[in-house]
Amino acid sequence: MSVGAPYLTRARFTRVVATLAVLFAGTVLGSALVGPVHIDLGHALFGGAENNVDAAILFRARLPRALLGAVVGGGLSAAGAVLQALLRNPLAEPHVLGVSGGAALGGVVAMVVVGTSGIAIVSTPIGAFLGALGAMLLVYRLGTVRGRLQPYTFLLAGVVCNAFTGALIMFVNTLADFFQAHGILFWLMGSLSTQSYGLVAASALYVVVGVGLLLGQTRQFNALSLGEEGAAQLGVDVARTRRLAFVVSSFLVGAAVSVSGMIGFVGLIVPHVARLVFGADYRLLLPASVLLGGIFLVLADTVARSAMGGAELPVGVVTALCGGPFFIYLLRREGKKSFD
Repeated sequence: MSVGAPYLTRARFTRVVATLAVLFAGTVLGSALVGPVHIDLGHALFGGAENNVDAAILFRARLPRALLGAVVGGGLSAAGAVLQALLRNPLAEPHVLGVSGGAALGGVVAMVVVGTSGIAIVSTPIGAFLGALGAMLLVYRLGTVRGRLQPYTFLLAGVVCNAFTGALIMFVNTLADFFQAHGILFWLMGSLSTQSYGLVAASALYVVVGVGLLLGQTRQFNALSLGEEGAAQLGVDVARTRRLAFVVSSFLVGAAVSVSGMIGFVGLIVPHVARLVFGADYRLLLPASVLLGGIFLVLADTVARSAMGGAELPVGVVTALCGGPFFIYLLRREGKKSFD
């Protein structure tokens, strides 16, 4: 637990999670009402279904998009929080470590091979998960020196993996036809464009299962904050916990990337904010990160589709504009600590 953080009680846990859940729901609903085109909420709800433009904008375009943003943001934040615990490195994040790049590569390959047929709704998430897991395993192997995981070597390996997967993605994209290539490039920048409720529900199921598995390991994550030796002395099977967390994190990243493309820095910013506000106890930090991640990405997407009027920015651009300076701040802070 971080210095100065209150001891976690059931009452505090319930209060914090309930408050964040209300903010989460309010953000999703509020985002659905905001956009370059004004809608009349009363007419959308009670104006009838026939020729109701307000209802079509609210329920077919904005609400599923806001829900998808909440799901993707929660999944990416959970993966980022867990990776920071496993690596004991505040700079760890799926995008920085190359996991998102691996997921994007797997998703792009699935898109090009399968195309837009009905099976693509299954093949793209599978390809993204396999790509994320492959990138995670590769970076883990490169970051392990003499049997011990070196966090900063792991981070540098992630940077190299990002560059390599980026080159492979561009190569695969050259094999696609014009329309596929254009769609893939926009998808790679991160987009929460209008999706069906069925796809949102499927993505939510992936995230709920993944987060549920991670919540069962929160005590082990707390022990890992003491280091591998300290955790082992407390009876934690460090290797098993790491394997499970790496696989589940890859699963979450693959699910997110398959429906939204590469949206970076959510898993970097949100867990740090949650840790600063609520402390480092993963029993509270993990669910708080999930809810705050959903709030953050929904707000970022609201800015992306509203800030420039009729033009729309990829949401990945907005999160990168927030995350780039934040990453530099963390890098400088950690650099100063190493010389103290």
